[in-house]
Amino acid sequence: MNRRTLLQGFALLSTLPLSGVYLRTRTAAAQANVEANVIPLDKPHSAWRELVPPAAYAVLFEEDTEPAGSSPLNDEHRDGSYICAACYLPLFDSQHKFDSGTGWPSFTQDIPGHTAFSRDFKLFYPRTEYHCARCGGHQGHMFDDGPPPRGERWCNNGVALRFIPRSEPLPALRS
Repeated sequence: MNRRTLLQGFALLSTLPLSGVYLRTRTAAAQANVEANVIPLDKPHSAWRELVPPAAYAVLFEEDTEPAGSSPLNDEHRDGSYICAACYLPLFDSQHKFDSGTGWPSFTQDIPGHTAFSRDFKLFYPRTEYHCARCGGHQGHMFDDGPPPRGERWCNNGVALRFIPRSEPLPALRS
């Protein structure tokens, strides 16, 4: 197989429909986004560089991935909220966190309307990538191999999140 044939095959893959989980979740999130009134920020990614640590910036705005098992959030079991490390939008509630065995913090669902989706072909097959709906920061990928009842696994980079215990007030959103 020559390079041109290989590239044409990858281009063809991008036209295939995605899994039902992606389409169902994307549609539900799009509807919830209207209900949640999350207004995307009109702020260039470079403007976040001074506001977040370098490792978080690399994940959030350069779509890097932290090493598996490196996040202290893997061992976080308190009641609270997981917020975007850049703009502080709440993305996940602790009641939906579970140990997926992957080495990254994982959740069974997001806070409806607080994430946006795109397709990612970095591993040569389509994956559902999700971002903070407000600042656009890359959070992770959603897969359809999670626990019942939804069957979703939201695999998140720990450096892209901050944990806020329920006993503490959420910080004001960053603009």
